[in-house]
Amino acid sequence: MIAGVTLVSSFLPLAAHGLTGSDAGLSCGRVRENHLMSAAHDSGSAPGSRVPRLRHAGALLGRSAATRLAPAARWQRLREKGFVVAQCALAAAAAWFIAADLLGHQNPFFAPIAAVIGLGTSYGQRLRRVLEVTFGVAVGVLLADLLVLGLGSGWWQIGIVVALAMSTALLLDAGTLFVTQAAVQSIIITAFATTAEASFTRWLDAVIGGTVAIVAAAVVPASVVRRPRTQAAVVTATMADLVRAAASCLQDRDVDNALSVLARARATEPLLRELSDAASEGLSVVTSSPWVRHRHTGEVQRMGELVGPLRRAMVNTRVLTRRVAVAAHRHEHVPEEYVALLAELAAALDEITDELRSGQPVVGARVRLLEVGEHTGIVSRAHSLSGEVVLAQVRSLVADLLQLSGMDVLEATDALPPAPG
Repeated sequence: MIAGVTLVSSFLPLAAHGLTGSDAGLSCGRVRENHLMSAAHDSGSAPGSRVPRLRHAGALLGRSAATRLAPAARWQRLREKGFVVAQCALAAAAAWFIAADLLGHQNPFFAPIAAVIGLGTSYGQRLRRVLEVTFGVAVGVLLADLLVLGLGSGWWQIGIVVALAMSTALLLDAGTLFVTQAAVQSIIITAFATTAEASFTRWLDAVIGGTVAIVAAAVVPASVVRRPRTQAAVVTATMADLVRAAASCLQDRDVDNALSVLARARATEPLLRELSDAASEGLSVVTSSPWVRHRHTGEVQRMGELVGPLRRAMVNTRVLTRRVAVAAHRHEHVPEEYVALLAELAAALDEITDELRSGQPVVGARVRLLEVGEHTGIVSRAHSLSGEVVLAQVRSLVADLLQLSGMDVLEATDALPPAPG
């Protein structure tokens, strides 16, 4: 009974991925197969069972691939963050210069700290970080001064003031940074028992650092607003490679190669996270920076709308590669027509990638995608579960990718012809 409920609940969301009518029958097999594979894996099947061995080998390959790519990814991350590192360094120096050299504050260490924390290593939500740092410092300084004035300083006073500062910040519905800064500043004030004048100076230093951060945050490189499109192109190019590799595996029936492709598909989650982060960061930048708001708001918003369809398309690509690995392992027949469909789909993904990289709207590839969709309705019906699932996943991918060209979910679903009977 539980298994039946699971299958029904898994079947319901299929329409959202462009699978209606007879497609549902194709996908039921895939849902049932995934359910059985997961159940066998979770129940601790014997080492000789085929499905757990398949999943385990793919997981091992995925971990080794991720390890090989780690150094390159780290250098790429450093190159991408080079501007913000330089920006933080200059902002910290400017904050110290203003507080120490222009205003004469003694050791205004919190001015550069507030500037660096406010800017951070991300372009997103900078204004909120600056405000949280500034008001967090104010709350911590105020409570610590009151406590020191009445109770003095010591280990138990620090415990009380930290509890009070964090509780006050939480009651104000503050963010994590606000709460942390309130606690840190209360510790500093209580531990060193500074004068009221020094406490105000410390808060003023935080305001100086925050102001410098706000000014610096208005200057952002153009690459930040281009990054969502660039990252979307990386995702579609990866999908094209995976789909093309899956087609090759169906022709060669090479189990090891199929497992390698499956491992690569399962290692794509970081790409999707980077895409989501890039879209969120871009929206934050166009909101906070007057220099880019009037030029790039529409572009960044459009790229943000592509995150959902791209994520669903990548999930369907993973399901496709998983079924191809199963087909190779079990020697299940998949019609050559389906291999040709995968090749056509990979070519459409290549066209989408080129449009994203060139900065053009993703509309040119719509014609090719519609052709792939039409072909899915005239191919012969497979006589194996793997063939059924491959066809269903091609149709799902076409529906997802059509949404990149401006279609909504229902339009993309209606653009597909009925599945072959």
